[in-house]
Amino acid sequence: TSGYETLAAFPIGVGRSPPFNEEILHRNGIPSLQYLLMLQIKGFPDRDWATVCELAERLQAKHHGVVALISRCEEIDLVKRCVSRNDKRRVEVKLTENGEKLLEQLANLHRSELVSLKDEFMVPVQLTSRRAS
Repeated sequence: TSGYETLAAFPIGVGRSPPFNEEILHRNGIPSLQYLLMLQIKGFPDRDWATVCELAERLQAKHHGVVALISRCEEIDLVKRCVSRNDKRRVEVKLTENGEKLLEQLANLHRSELVSLKDEFMVPVQLTSRRAS
């Protein structure tokens, strides 16, 4: 698994997110839900996109709430929706170049914070991603 998959695998639940300092997100101008959305996309196993339904399941949120979250992230150029080449009925949500850069910066800060909790959690050695072909 990639480092992003490891970070994305933390249980989220209602009102719960992976251990991460909200102040870091605030200083970087991004709400925690937007960070979690980007992390779930990047950390989706074996590909660099996810469907709205998959994201709703992973974020443990309602479909319409995730659609609204995706729209907010799309407005600030963090994610984009693309019609699948394999199934025209499916929409794939992907990170934009800006989303990739911001996520990398935040995930590295997140990883650093988790190092102090390494006895309780598995901390990724490095943040690498696998790209689907």
